[in-house]
Amino acid sequence: MTRVQELFDSFRAELPEPAFKPWPAIFFSLSVLTFLISLAAAQTFLAASGVCYAVQLVRRRSALSFPPIKLPLALFCIGTVLSVLWAANPAAGWFSVRKLVLFLILLLATNLIASGKHLEFLFQGLFLESAVAALVGAVQFIKQYRAAGALHPDHIYAFMTSERITGFMGHWMNFSGQQMLVFAGLMAYLLIRTQSKEEKGNGRGRTVFWWILLALIALSIVLGFTRGVWLGCFVGGVYLVARWKPRLLFAVPVLLLAVYLLAPSMVQQRLQHIAHPRSEPALSIRFEMWGVAWRMIQAHPWLGVGPNNVERQYVLYLPPGHVPELGYHAHFHSNFFQFGAERGLPVLGAWLWLMVALAISIWRIRSRLTCHRWVADAALAGWMAFIVEGFFEFNFGTSPVLMLFLFVMSVPFAAERIESKTEG
Repeated sequence: MTRVQELFDSFRAELPEPAFKPWPAIFFSLSVLTFLISLAAAQTFLAASGVCYAVQLVRRRSALSFPPIKLPLALFCIGTVLSVLWAANPAAGWFSVRKLVLFLILLLATNLIASGKHLEFLFQGLFLESAVAALVGAVQFIKQYRAAGALHPDHIYAFMTSERITGFMGHWMNFSGQQMLVFAGLMAYLLIRTQSKEEKGNGRGRTVFWWILLALIALSIVLGFTRGVWLGCFVGGVYLVARWKPRLLFAVPVLLLAVYLLAPSMVQQRLQHIAHPRSEPALSIRFEMWGVAWRMIQAHPWLGVGPNNVERQYVLYLPPGHVPELGYHAHFHSNFFQFGAERGLPVLGAWLWLMVALAISIWRIRSRLTCHRWVADAALAGWMAFIVEGFFEFNFGTSPVLMLFLFVMSVPFAAERIESKTEG
């Protein structure tokens, strides 16, 4: 508690002095610190930050920084609007247009993070909240397991994988996706940041505390039973280990085997089903969905069927005589198939360009950073995890995960601005 108070006091002390100027940064900080707790609160604070910052820009005409992704982002937004206008049901698609406002996070984070201490305060707040969410998820898991044992003793696996833990979120995919990104950030914080001589001299107690939080977050990810998130964490973790101590990569296969053998039976069963995808609805329905998506792309390559129009037209693109599998058909559980089928190949291309441009920019920034290089590694690990999970889930389309992802991607640009200002 004392540490949090110290960070808050130091952050507040470094904010600009004029009466109105700190408020955009304060509201933005509150938005970030509610990402894992309440979507409504996070978006309300984000809107307040945006309005205050707009007023500040009009009054003071301050210089603006923005990641070098303007063209692909503009093409993605324009393509999204056009796909809505040409959809069979345009009214259903305007929600996706409104969601484009979330890209404001890139602008606000790049310009409003005031200092290195402010940056670390935000990350450490997320680490703490993620650990609390993990504890909430563990309690949910215990309750669900007991309920499954009492009501469905012969079908515990099916019950536990159909009703999963959600933490503070309304859906397990949002919870697991957020935990994945925080896991990558905290792992980078521990492996990369604590390598510096300054951090090594700060004592072991604080480091042990963060390792405990990492273990709690990892436990929540395991209990979430979301295999795409498992794979994303693995890929992001391998990248960070390669950055930390590359020689340890040789131990990864042995570690994976040990984890599998020591894992609970439900975790082993969850992994074993990957070899038999047709036997599990969560996997078999994806093959059906991706077939439908491919036929939509072939029929509407330029503008797609329109955002939020997939469910209405799903049955039209099934093979003749086929009945859709029981399940959720509003999206295709894949960023790649979703954008191609929903908004057309040009939007898919713009999105791919946007994602690659982000990764390349952060990769270049990493070599220029000194004290905050770990945030670039956290962003790159999070980017890899997000992309990998995005093969099997439409994580770019869920606001709680997208907001956290955009924040993590924008922090390296803020770190570069902070360090260049310090050096200047």
